Amino acid sequence: MPKTRYSKVWDLNKLFLDGSISTKFQNYIKQLVLQVSEFEELINNFQHLSDVSDSSRVESVMKYIADIRINLSEANSFITCLLAQKPNDQNAVRLRGQTSSINARFESMIKEFQYTIFHTNELVWKALLETKDLHKYKFVLTDFREKAALLLSAEEEKLVSDLMVDGYHAWGQLYQSLIGNIKVKLQVDEVPKDLSVGQAINLRSHPDERIRKMAHFALENIWKEKEELVAQILNHIAGFRLQVYKNRGIDNVLVEPLMENCLKEETLHAMWSAVTKYKKPFIMYLNEKAKMNGNQKLQSYNFWAPIGKNDQKIDYDDAVDFIFEHFKQFGEETTNFTRQAFDNGWIEAEDRPNKSAVAFCAGFPLSGESRIFMTYGERMTNVLTLAHELGHAFHNEAMKHVDVINRQYPLCIAETASTFSEQIILDAALKKADSIEEKLFLLDEKLKRSVMNFMNMHSRFLFEKNFYEERKTGIVSSKRLNELMQESFDVAYEGSLDHVSLYSWVWTPHYYLTKLPFYNFQYTFGYLFSLSLYAKFKDKGEEFEKEYIKLLRDSGSMSMEDLVMKHLKEDITSADFWEKGMKLCVKDVDDFIKLISP
Repeated sequence: MPKTRYSKVWDLNKLFLDGSISTKFQNYIKQLVLQVSEFEELINNFQHLSDVSDSSRVESVMKYIADIRINLSEANSFITCLLAQKPNDQNAVRLRGQTSSINARFESMIKEFQYTIFHTNELVWKALLETKDLHKYKFVLTDFREKAALLLSAEEEKLVSDLMVDGYHAWGQLYQSLIGNIKVKLQVDEVPKDLSVGQAINLRSHPDERIRKMAHFALENIWKEKEELVAQILNHIAGFRLQVYKNRGIDNVLVEPLMENCLKEETLHAMWSAVTKYKKPFIMYLNEKAKMNGNQKLQSYNFWAPIGKNDQKIDYDDAVDFIFEHFKQFGEETTNFTRQAFDNGWIEAEDRPNKSAVAFCAGFPLSGESRIFMTYGERMTNVLTLAHELGHAFHNEAMKHVDVINRQYPLCIAETASTFSEQIILDAALKKADSIEEKLFLLDEKLKRSVMNFMNMHSRFLFEKNFYEERKTGIVSSKRLNELMQESFDVAYEGSLDHVSLYSWVWTPHYYLTKLPFYNFQYTFGYLFSLSLYAKFKDKGEEFEKEYIKLLRDSGSMSMEDLVMKHLKEDITSADFWEKGMKLCVKDVDDFIKLISP
């Protein structure tokens, strides 16, 4: 195997030597258990708040919460990385069970604290928030108090937390293990291979339609074999969640994801309204791409097919150089950070079997580092994935200088930083392209992302919303799940895609996250919001980097509506804001049509 200038294998030993059998990590977990025990004792002795003199007691609790969060996040990220690189690592599975139990205890104590502040007199509470001790915690404390209004009794919430460990969360972990251990038997380049799901999915952008089609149907056959088991997992996750909602008096399944994303429902509706209004040009794009493949309607397995430079493969070293070159145009801090990530072994990109299928970025807030996981398959899509995850890592880097309690930012803004990084790469590459063929190739990659965010994510949102409504009345069969998937595709793509994967509900990992439901609209939010930021960057140049970092640092201490109003002076509850971004993407369609027109 030829030696590369940039390592494709990450270094986890810098964090904890010897991986899942690390003595240092085992001791770290023991210290975390002791810390949570101390916190429990503090909360058990925490009495009602009567006046502003109690501010120091509240501050003491918040400091404990901040310290435990950062330590627990470090542990969870390490275990996530271990299981991604080796899904059947039984020591890592055992460690995950331990941290799940610790997290359940910790969350239970936070809820006890929330009860106390919820029952505090309104006038006393407002006075406390304005004290010198607590002012910097104002956003998080207000959030705690608002969420407390939806909680069950302390005893019931503790029971729910206990049941989650070996019930609710265990179903999500079973799904991850199931997908991570699947082998896909394919003959690629005349050589029979056992591929991981991630490797097989990477073939969707292969230049040879025969291989794309073969990989698509091989995966579909596997999903058909697994659909009954996975349907049980999905139903149990949703059933548990809905029962908790019912007991808390929550009927609208969007309440929790919107609260967790610090987002108003009217903002979400405004965004989807703008997306729906401007879908027609993207349908035109899909139809034109279908014609290029000799079809009336685009086959789903041809969606990711490259056009223009169909035989283009991008070596990993070249991909990294490509990212460095274009990140330099944004600013010095971004460039230096990216160099640090590659020089210090933060990236796991090796194309090998027995890896998780899901690309991600894991933050290690205690160490001040991140780790990026993906399977690099020498395609432009992989370059963009790498840039995407580096965006997540840069957001983590920006938050290092923020008070710990305000570092926890919503998923929708997390997807903004990652998508912004993709925009840098795509736009700079388009400007540099010196042939129509290369421009067409890159513009197509850009438009694929628009379709994914406007149509695919919309289909996921619609599927999940409709599924949860039906799950309220009982188990939803695998047959009905396929029907719901088809109905969602029909609405989201308006019938413009053929041979869609009705098993998308099986292989889309976001449906099986037990932290919260509806991890889909955040991508669309981040995509459109990043366009607004990118437009600002093109106006201001490198000086915008400092403004951008300030926005990222505020992302854990205010609502999304307030964040955008503060930094962009825009109202995101209005469809007008979102339509600006949609119009920019429609221009990409116009440019695409011009390039392919004779």
